[in-house]
Amino acid sequence: MEDKELLERVGKLGFPLVETEEKFDVNQTLAEVVKSNNARLLEGFTVLLVNAVRDDNFSYAKVQDYLTEDKDKNLLKELFLLSLSLYKVLNFYFNLPKSLYEKLSAEDLTKMKEFRNCLTHDANFNVMGYTFSPERLKDVFAAYLKNEVEEVKKQTEKQEDFSLEYALSQVFSPKQKELFLKRVKGLELNKTEREYFSRTVKKKLFALVNPELSRFAKLLLE
Repeated sequence: MEDKELLERVGKLGFPLVETEEKFDVNQTLAEVVKSNNARLLEGFTVLLVNAVRDDNFSYAKVQDYLTEDKDKNLLKELFLLSLSLYKVLNFYFNLPKSLYEKLSAEDLTKMKEFRNCLTHDANFNVMGYTFSPERLKDVFAAYLKNEVEEVKKQTEKQEDFSLEYALSQVFSPKQKELFLKRVKGLELNKTEREYFSRTVKKKLFALVNPELSRFAKLLLE
C-alpha cells in the first residue's frame, strides 16, 4: 500500500493527516500502520484503535491475519496493550469487545501495569525498538478527544439549527422568520421592519409564550 493511501485511511480513523471519503478495511489499515515503520503513525495507534472498534467489521484476529511476520504481530499486541493502558490512565472508556479483555494473559496484564506506571510518571519507554513519550501520547489523544467534542458540538448545533428553522417555518412566513432571526442575532432592523415586527411578529410571539396556550397545546399533542 502506498504511504498516501495509508495516510488517507488513518485520517478517517481519527488521526487526520489528509482528508479522505472512500470506504476502507479498518483491519487492514491497522495492520498497515503496524508494518509502516512510521513512528508518527504508531504514536497515533491509540486513536486509530478507538475508531476502528466502532466499525462493525473490526476484528483483532483479522488484523493479525494481515500480519505475516511474528515481529509485526508482537508489535500489534504491544500497541494494543499500550492503548488499553493509556485509556485506563486517562479514565477513557468505550465499547471494546469483552472477548479482547478476556483473552489477556497474566503476562499481558503485567506489561499493561508497566505501561501504566510509565504513563503515570511521564517516563519514556521502549516498545520493540520505538521510543514513546507519555507526554506526547497524551497530547495526541487529547487532541483527538477535543476534535471529537467539537464535532459532536457541531452536529448538535446543526441539528438544533435545523429544528429551529423547521419550527419557525410552521409558525412564521419567510419574511417574519427573517425578522425573528435578525432580532435573535442582535441585528438592527430598519424603520419598516421594526413596525412590521411590532405589528405582526410580536403578536405571534406573545401567543407562543402564553402559558394557557402552551398547556392546551401539550394536552392536544399527547
